[in-house]
Amino acid sequence: MKETKPLILISNDDGITAKGIKHLVEFMAEIGEVIVVAPNKGQSGMGHAITIGQALRLDKSNVFGENILAYECSGTPADCVKLAKHYVLKDRTPDLVVSGINHGSNSSINVIYSGTMSAAIEGSVEGLNAIGFSVCDYGHQADFSHTKEVIQKIVRNTLANPLPKGITLNVNIPKKSEIPLKGIKICRQTKGRWAEEFDERIDPHNRPYFWLTGKFVNDDLQVNGEPNTDTDEWALKNNYVSIVPCSHDLTAYPLIAELKDLER
Repeated sequence: MKETKPLILISNDDGITAKGIKHLVEFMAEIGEVIVVAPNKGQSGMGHAITIGQALRLDKSNVFGENILAYECSGTPADCVKLAKHYVLKDRTPDLVVSGINHGSNSSINVIYSGTMSAAIEGSVEGLNAIGFSVCDYGHQADFSHTKEVIQKIVRNTLANPLPKGITLNVNIPKKSEIPLKGIKICRQTKGRWAEEFDERIDPHNRPYFWLTGKFVNDDLQVNGEPNTDTDEWALKNNYVSIVPCSHDLTAYPLIAELKDLER
């Protein structure tokens, strides 16, 4: 009896021509049948936005060659996964949704803003196994050569041991360096934030415009004078791959009982 390959849906937020998704397609094609539905342009920082006020376009693409069924979509990463599940795949159910490989970190609070993670989380919302992959290198020509082994290991483990419903893995991989990766750490999301600034400039018509800038602030470095070693930021800074299991259920359950007085 011929073994059936797992069906793997791939998306991203950097766009269908990004270097990261090209590598992810190559890695996944060694494991299963690959179908790609990705944005036709960069959608970084889109979060979980969906398109509701204009038409969506979906066109076949041969960017990965004739052996990979691929589509480019005019919408957001979440749109891509919705269209893939309900239109492209129709009666077929993916065994896994993978998003990335993102050019840049999606650790800590970045998971809220990330289009890469929103594509994966949309898969989870649809009841599917889902993982988002990112590399801590923002360059368009980022080096992904050190990521294959760890990405395939995590994917194979997830296919063999499906995630609980509603859970998505947020995987971040340090930038390639002369020091080999130390391994994998299962982490919690760092309590961090962006200290944002807006650079105000004047256009040729003498009207102001703004560029968003700022720096990341880690509010989770220590507890009782000791370093926090269980966070994704710590893992990445110490050359480990970080994996944070994420839930799209944002309920703060411990507070429910405390707020019950409002019902009276």
